Amino acid sequence: MSKAVRIDRHGGPEELKIVDVQVGEPGPGEIRIRHKAVGLNFIDTYQRSGLYPFAMPLQLGMEASGIVEAVGEGVTHLQVGDRAAYASPPPGAYCELRVLPAKNVCRLPDAISFETGAAMMLKGLTTQYLLKKTLPAEGLQPGDFILFHAAAGGVGLIACQWAKALGLQLIGTAGSDAKCQLALEHGAAHAINYSNENFAARVKEITGGKGVKVVYDSVGKDTYEGSIDCLRPFGLLAVFGNGSGPTPPINLGMLASKGSLYVTRPTLFTHMSSREATQAMADDLFAVVQSGAVKIPIAQRYALEDVQQAHRDLEARKTTGCTILTL
Repeated sequence: MSKAVRIDRHGGPEELKIVDVQVGEPGPGEIRIRHKAVGLNFIDTYQRSGLYPFAMPLQLGMEASGIVEAVGEGVTHLQVGDRAAYASPPPGAYCELRVLPAKNVCRLPDAISFETGAAMMLKGLTTQYLLKKTLPAEGLQPGDFILFHAAAGGVGLIACQWAKALGLQLIGTAGSDAKCQLALEHGAAHAINYSNENFAARVKEITGGKGVKVVYDSVGKDTYEGSIDCLRPFGLLAVFGNGSGPTPPINLGMLASKGSLYVTRPTLFTHMSSREATQAMADDLFAVVQSGAVKIPIAQRYALEDVQQAHRDLEARKTTGCTILTL
């Protein structure tokens, strides 16, 4: 048996319930893992609310770390007793013990703690595919300006550090002066408080009127128009989240009039479609963390039983950096 967080219908944080579930043996291509820590992500709130609808009942959670307890037929990259971490569908990580597909589960280096492993997989791998694979037509070179919204969040603080390590000048936005300061402390070249500044005007000022090659936008509805205005010709808007709500349809003619712009809506799990791709991305993440160039900022810890409050704080923008559920 395992304690798990489940919802029986879409709704608010009050729908999150602690239940006991039976956990069986892994089938072909699966493992059973006993969790040490669980990562909390904004996508979890989308799945809970119904923005991303799922069949009910639904066990939430997309990332965790722990010890492999059993290995199904055909799994060769993991063994019983391995330290492991993952960001993986289907949801179900908010629990003590679970069975899941092994494809996106990676061995966790001994030098990386379970808490760090649980906090960094989804957010770190998201940063990896954004900065390494979701690139403007002209590419990114050291010295280039990029704009990153929600720069004090879990993905944002990792991106500030990783962009600096790549020689990029990251302009971060956040909703308070304190969060802007946090982004600067983690490697952002500039920070804009978009609650009291016009971020598009500030970006043009910072870049000498040229704009940026790429905007990485997880906020969505509230920022996408300004994001487009920040782009230089041939620039790319990469919308990878909906923190303020879904992005409305975009008029393609506007992309022409503003300089032959590009727009994409990437997802992490498209990039992790194979075991080989997942491992290559994870190896890149593990290397940059072990080098010390990127530190994983765990700013909030909640007991599994306090998951309702964790979701309330996340949606109220009270959190910074990474958040984990402890077991």
